[in-house]
Amino acid sequence: MTLTEELRAWQNEKRCEKTVESLGKNGFTSVYCRTTKEAYDYIIAEAADAKTVGFGGSLSVADLQVAERLKGMGKELLVHGAPGLTPEERQEIMRRQLTCDLFLSGTNAVTLAGILVNIDATGNRAASMFFGPKKVIVVAGRNKIVDGTIDDAIIRVKELASPPNARRLNYNTPCAKTGFCCDCNAPDRICRVTTIIDRKPRLTDLRVLVVNEDLGL
Repeated sequence: MTLTEELRAWQNEKRCEKTVESLGKNGFTSVYCRTTKEAYDYIIAEAADAKTVGFGGSLSVADLQVAERLKGMGKELLVHGAPGLTPEERQEIMRRQLTCDLFLSGTNAVTLAGILVNIDATGNRAASMFFGPKKVIVVAGRNKIVDGTIDDAIIRVKELASPPNARRLNYNTPCAKTGFCCDCNAPDRICRVTTIIDRKPRLTDLRVLVVNEDLGL
């Protein structure tokens, strides 16, 4: 490891630890995971008693590759993005995610002050994060950490996450073509619902795994 790499690793660790500390002060159950393997193991352990597991369409969770293991454990996976679903079937799965035993999601941004910021097109993912499921686990890679305000976090989402997500989902938006947000009014616009979770919701068992690796967009 070069000196540059060593110093960067030290800085990443400190940023993750600071974020975990801030989330704890805000009432969240927050866990520092040094590797994706630690995050994977945590989720599998917490899913032991769950019968239904909802997936919020997160690339961060997909990067952990927990779905196959959970399926092998006999869990019913609620994945609204599964291929071949009709619009009606897709919406029914979204509704069932709101009352599942365990909901897994990423976050578009988390500030060093311990605030979760997300932007949705439909709002089903964001809604399931703060009310409904018996347990929620949010996975936040170190690349999602924002050293700044809520406004800075929103900028991070619109500049770094929304354009590639629009492209991934094959939406007809300007950002999916140019790679840059222009605050459009396109019918396929995905920036429609902005949520700020600045304290642990009173009735939701919400845990945040801060992972010292890059995950998702």
